[in-house]
Amino acid sequence: MSEIRVECYAGYRADQRPLRFTLRERTFEVRQIEDQWYSPAAVYFRVKADDGNLYVLRHDEESDRWTLAAFRAVP
Repeated sequence: MSEIRVECYAGYRADQRPLRFTLRERTFEVRQIEDQWYSPAAVYFRVKADDGNLYVLRHDEESDRWTLAAFRAVP
């Protein structure tokens, strides 16, 4: 998993949902959150970015660290 920088919307709690993320010096805008799920140690977001591709962003809430868990190019 690659570590990334994520900017989030913070509503009633911090880092409620990702708005944009930076990966390898490129910033992507989150156009749509397609799914969100929880594991005992993290929160996952499957997002569609402004490049049309799908990314799974993983947020480890204990360490406050974001990683790229998966990527899928959309034809």
